[in-house]
Amino acid sequence: MEIPKRTLYSKKYGVDLIRYTHAANTVVYSSNKIDDTIRYLSLHDNKYIRYFPGHSKRVVALSMSPVDDTFISGSLDKTIRLWDLRSPNCQGLMHLQGKPVCSFDPEGLIFAAGVNSEMVKLYDLRSFDKGPFATFKMQYDRTCEWTGLKFSNDGKLILISTNGSFIRLIDAFKGVVMHTFGGYANSKAVTLEASFTPDSQFIMIGSEDGKIHVWNGESGIKVAVLDGKHTGPITCLQFNPKFMTFASACSNMAFWLPTIDD
Repeated sequence: MEIPKRTLYSKKYGVDLIRYTHAANTVVYSSNKIDDTIRYLSLHDNKYIRYFPGHSKRVVALSMSPVDDTFISGSLDKTIRLWDLRSPNCQGLMHLQGKPVCSFDPEGLIFAAGVNSEMVKLYDLRSFDKGPFATFKMQYDRTCEWTGLKFSNDGKLILISTNGSFIRLIDAFKGVVMHTFGGYANSKAVTLEASFTPDSQFIMIGSEDGKIHVWNGESGIKVAVLDGKHTGPITCLQFNPKFMTFASACSNMAFWLPTIDD
């Protein structure tokens, strides 16, 4: 059992999405009660550095730029907002046709927005007010909705997670669906997190029965099913950005290391 180093409470506002920033021991996080303001917190002394008010409904996507102090947030109020950690004022606002998921590319030059579970729009950060420079329309699937969007580290692929029983891998330049990965359990429409491995070669997702499914991104073939003895649905799955280790979590957490025997 892992022993937490410290526990910081946010009892008044609740906590939903948390993202580390580039400064040591600081995070931005969204709340799940009272209001939909995003908060910038110093973990060192548990004090707020800044508030980012603007969204009028729950924040469902939060992505920190990989290169600087900008971050984006998407909300059920059908907007994506662009922020700078140094200013409480919103730096940019996009009105969309539905619920968004969004993420920066690995170079921090563009961001992608998945809108209404049926299209991906790509925006240039320097000229996002001119609208998207590319829009990819997907086949709409009314059995589920999109819950997340991630770029691979090489910037060539986009992974769309859903609360159904499949995830989609898209060519980030052409917008073509390369593979649809399924065959894992998710009968209760849980938001399961999918991830790329850091080398952009493999895609993994947890499932409601506590197993982790792994596919080869190029061939689309399932290469492994890992059993972490999770007791519930795996809602978090993230790789260490530098080392070949990852963590998966339901109500308990597992850390994974590569095996050396092959």
